[in-house]
This record gives sequence, C-alpha cells and structure tokens, in this order.
Amino acid sequence: MSNRTLIEEIPVPAYEGRSALVRKGQTLYIIDVEGKQVGDFVCYNAADPDEHVSPVHMRASLSSIRLKIGDGLYSNRRQPLMQLTRDTVGRHDFFFPACDYYRYKVDFGLEEHPNCHDNLQKALQQYGLGNRELPDPINWFMNNALDENLDYVIEEPLSKPGDYVALLALTDVIVALSSCSQDLAPVNGFKVTPLLMQITV
Repeated sequence: MSNRTLIEEIPVPAYEGRSALVRKGQTLYIIDVEGKQVGDFVCYNAADPDEHVSPVHMRASLSSIRLKIGDGLYSNRRQPLMQLTRDTVGRHDFFFPACDYYRYKVDFGLEEHPNCHDNLQKALQQYGLGNRELPDPINWFMNNALDENLDYVIEEPLSKPGDYVALLALTDVIVALSSCSQDLAPVNGFKVTPLLMQITV
C-alpha cells in the first residue's frame, strides 16, 4: 500500500460498524488489525441504492462459492460494483447472513448481545440508508468450508494481524463494515477485535 495515497482511514471498533463513500477508481482496503476477525460487509450503488452487492447473484455470476483476485462483487442487477484486486488471506464467505437479534435469542438465549445486522444499519444511517432492508453481506475473513456431506464447517479465520483485502470501486459506492460480534463460536476465534478501512487512490 506504500505507493498509494491515503484519502481516509476509518477504524471499526470491536462490536461496532462504520460506513464510507468510496468513489469510482478509489480502492478500499479492509484490514484485519489483530487477526482472526470477520468483517460483515455491504455495498450500495451511491447513485441508486436500490442496487446493492448481492451474494446470491455473485454466486451465479461467478459460478463459484469462493472469491478470487479479479472477481467482481456483483449486484442484484448482475453488475459488478467493486472488484477484488488484492487478497492476503484467500478464504472468505458469502453464504451466511449477518448475525442479528434473533440469532442470539434463538440460538444462545441472549437478548442484549451486539449483532452485525444492527451495527450495519446504524452505520448506514450516516447516508440515509439505515431504515432499508439489509442485503446479505460478504463476510471477509470468515473461514467456512463444506465437508464430504456438503454440510458447513466453520473454523477460526486464517487471517493474521495486518492481513487485508483490496476492493476497487467500479462506480461510486456506499459501503458499511461491521466487526463481527460473534464471541460464542469459532467465527472470530472466540474474541472480537477491531478492523480498519482505508480508502486510497
């Protein structure tokens, strides 16, 4: 990243979410500060927020359930809004929804636990998008795999401190990122830590 010009740096504290506007041609770096931390990520077309990155359309457009350098982040209109240009981890998820109030209430008996759904909606209020139905996220650094029975196995992330992905904006986009709040399962190695967004050109 040394040959890039830093435009904005946005810390994402543990158990919280933040949003940002990324202009066409700018690159968004999502950095795992301490390692083993998942980031739930959503992305909207800034000119028309009815268009947003859609994991189900991504799986169809990519004919894959994994993300590779050069892949587009496809929208519900089957257009790439961003492109994955660098990736130091290589294992991410775009199947699971954001954890929410019901996840912790139904599965863990907790009603006050922080969750990514609320974190993302709160972060998006800055751009007037907080009351919209939240799209399913891309879960950066989440380490899940299919076993021989095609069942999901979730393990601790492979990301180490300072690992990152870089996303080139193909149009002006509004993004939001939540430091995943799951501390009751291996998703974040049972410890929630901060993330960092950097916007560069």
